[in-house]
Amino acid sequence: MGIAKSDDGWRLPDELWAKMAPLLPPRPPHPLGCHNPRVPDRLAMDAILLVLRTGMQWHALKATSLCHPSSAYRRFREWLEAGVFSELWRQGLLAYEALVGIKWRWLAMDGAMGKAPLGGEKTGPNPTDRGKKGTKKSLLTDGRGAPLGVSEAGANINDHKLMEATLQAVPVKRPVPTESAPQGLCLDKGYDYDLVRELAEKYGFTLHQRRRGEEDKPLESGKKARRWVVEKTHGWI
Repeated sequence: MGIAKSDDGWRLPDELWAKMAPLLPPRPPHPLGCHNPRVPDRLAMDAILLVLRTGMQWHALKATSLCHPSSAYRRFREWLEAGVFSELWRQGLLAYEALVGIKWRWLAMDGAMGKAPLGGEKTGPNPTDRGKKGTKKSLLTDGRGAPLGVSEAGANINDHKLMEATLQAVPVKRPVPTESAPQGLCLDKGYDYDLVRELAEKYGFTLHQRRRGEEDKPLESGKKARRWVVEKTHGWI
């Protein structure tokens, strides 16, 4: 359902909403055959993205004119389970591929710890602060930093244990690496495990990483590490 909006610089722009609206599932029937007027989908989406973007708590939506917190959270769960956000991400990557091309030649992966989204200080074991809970986000980016795959686990999980799940999370088809079109994967020393080398071989990657205890000297490939793109994207997220 469309709705007029003010141009305040943070709500969903019309062009993006036109892509997102067709992805929303049909309105579920009410068990009693009737219910109160439903909050327009676009207002609910604006409310959801405001919460996710700022980290504010759901109940803080009461201070806005967008959507009641319970309605926004209910719609968020409904759309999450329907795969709306994953499909929007997939379509975004396809549009990116069509416009400039995914830079498969150089990929980078890294993990980052943080508090559990929207959970405040009451969310799970973090190895740097065991009194609080947190999450580990494992992110794979292309050579420009575009997010290709992501997986999440508890903050105490080592980065390398999320490697395969992150690779499998890529929602678009990855071209098969060849001699003329190899795919480099840049990792830091935290991935210096046999499992990582086995996965790199399995997926056809040319691995670019230093070993633990090794000096910061040029890699054997002669190339500079390009991990900064994934670190930059983690910073944006």
